[in-house]
Amino acid sequence: MFVKRQWNEINAGHARTRTPEEASRGALQHLLGLQQPAGDWEGEMVWCTMILAQAVIVRAVVARPYNDAEKARIVLHFENSQLDDGSWGMHPESPGYVFFTALGYVALRLLGVPAGSPMLVMARRWLHTHPDGVKGIPTWGKFWLAMLDLYDYEGLNAIPPELFLLPEWLPIHPRRYYCHTRQIYLGMAFLCGMRFRAKLPDTLRDELRKELYTEPYETVDFAVLRDTLAASDVYVRISPVLRLIYKLLAAYEHRHGAALRSKALELCFDRILYEQRVTHYQGISPVSGLLNCLAIFAREPEHPDLQPSLEGVEAWRWEDEAEGIRYAGARSNTWDTAFAVQALIEGPVAVEGTAEALDRAHEFLKNAQIAEELPDLPDYDTAWRDPALGGWCFSDGRHRWPVSDCTAEALSALLALYELPTHSVANPLEPERLRQAVSFILSRQNTDGGFGTYERRRGGKLLEWVNPSEMFGQCMTELSYIECTGSALAALAHYRKHHPDFPRGEIERSVRKSVAFLRRHQLSDGSYPGFWGINYTYATYHATRGLRAAGVPAADPALQAAARWLVRKQRPDGGWGEHYSSCLEGRYIEHAKSQVVMTSWALLALLDILPPASEPIRRGFQWLMNRQIEDGSWPRQTVNGVFFGSAMLDYRLYHTYFPTWAMARYARLMAQP
Repeated sequence: MFVKRQWNEINAGHARTRTPEEASRGALQHLLGLQQPAGDWEGEMVWCTMILAQAVIVRAVVARPYNDAEKARIVLHFENSQLDDGSWGMHPESPGYVFFTALGYVALRLLGVPAGSPMLVMARRWLHTHPDGVKGIPTWGKFWLAMLDLYDYEGLNAIPPELFLLPEWLPIHPRRYYCHTRQIYLGMAFLCGMRFRAKLPDTLRDELRKELYTEPYETVDFAVLRDTLAASDVYVRISPVLRLIYKLLAAYEHRHGAALRSKALELCFDRILYEQRVTHYQGISPVSGLLNCLAIFAREPEHPDLQPSLEGVEAWRWEDEAEGIRYAGARSNTWDTAFAVQALIEGPVAVEGTAEALDRAHEFLKNAQIAEELPDLPDYDTAWRDPALGGWCFSDGRHRWPVSDCTAEALSALLALYELPTHSVANPLEPERLRQAVSFILSRQNTDGGFGTYERRRGGKLLEWVNPSEMFGQCMTELSYIECTGSALAALAHYRKHHPDFPRGEIERSVRKSVAFLRRHQLSDGSYPGFWGINYTYATYHATRGLRAAGVPAADPALQAAARWLVRKQRPDGGWGEHYSSCLEGRYIEHAKSQVVMTSWALLALLDILPPASEPIRRGFQWLMNRQIEDGSWPRQTVNGVFFGSAMLDYRLYHTYFPTWAMARYARLMAQP
């Protein structure tokens, strides 16, 4: 856990016990107070210091440094997030990593923090005493240090841009990679192909070489360090297949032809410019966006797309007095707003201000939908992009990378709002726009019946054997995800209640395939494995919700098995708590304390299966009400999200709208005769 982060974990409670309706009313009022002027809700998606460090490096390299006030707030964030041993970790609760510590160290020195500062003395001591130290930094770290002339390219496994010239029908062509991975390696391949080296002041470069390594830089044999990896940083080891490929690529790198290299660099740069322009210079994420900034600078320091690309990165910035400046890996406006709307609609009695809030949220969601197809610059298909029309992004939609479950949750929120008897929306989304949303969702269903995120699955499982990231798992291809399938199934089932099926029965066929997918992937104990949340609790909630929305009766064996599993995992105090190591080890691991977010997921699932007055549900809500704070909120606790198996996230609004939603549903059901 970040040593200086205040998690506000308190055992709230009150002299008198609130009724479910009182607890729900307080929660709904608190949720209303968090709506932003644009009509959306958004909580920070907290990860780590990697993007912040890379942003500092990029701004220094391209000679657009932060001003003094910004530098101070960036340093503040590094101070707040440094661990007691001097390192920085993968996420708010992880131990130290060489990768994040080394990049953070370099960034702080570029900001002007002296090597003798207590923060850097601690970090340097940790790096020097850690087995292998900076020499064991993972490939992504080797790459960033090489660009700063703090590591030799000979010690980096080759990432030649010619990979993007391979025939597209090949199963290993980069177009088949997961989109985030594809975009990251597009930038890395271009920069590696150019052997880009930034021109740092010689004194600073030489000082950093002395500070990072325990031996003279000139004596380090970088070529033998290609596969040297610090054990602390490795989640997926280099496979024998990948090791062989690395050897072949190394041989090619020493013999590549100038003409083919030039052609490959040209293709990569064209794709980079397309990505920047079509995403309003934000990129799919700040990780690839920053690489694209460096690629443009490396190609032409005065390129007209550089300044807007640097400004686009700032769309990912977060800032406050307590924690300073940092960059989120994603912005969650649509995601948070869709859940907040569904929570508000669930309440048995609308609290004051709900109607106005719903109208503002409706306008936000309406404007956030992608209403025009991607521009042909030159052609989105040849740029390895799928159609985007009708979808919603995780964010406000400006970067035009829509996602299946974000679209599904936005559609579910709108459909629920339209059927609300106590509220009438002045300008609902046109039927054609709703159909476009459904078409988009259907376009992301894989052949096995499950749903991917940004795209359908493009590559096979064997691609994971050549996963070069080392720190992350299951990041090479789109998969079929339980959570995305549950969200998509709920939205499609909701839509078909009020609208006719598509001409060839596409919705009905999709629903059947989705239900079959969820049945096949239920584990023998009744749970479901997650991918985007922690972990079995999160996936079981989404699977249950999707199956019930599709009309599967509560008495169905699959749902009863899910309910039994959830009841077995209920803690003695009535709550639920799953530890993030469940994601790392592939088995359910109980947290030492019950968690508000996991308890809310479990209760929302159980309310779909068991009577609301049943003992497990009653005990669960009693625990939830006992933890509610006087202002209607709940305490923020541990990480609750994850991506690629090892990267844990703290979605800071999960502890608000999920318990609010659960509490509102419980209050409504208990009030029914």
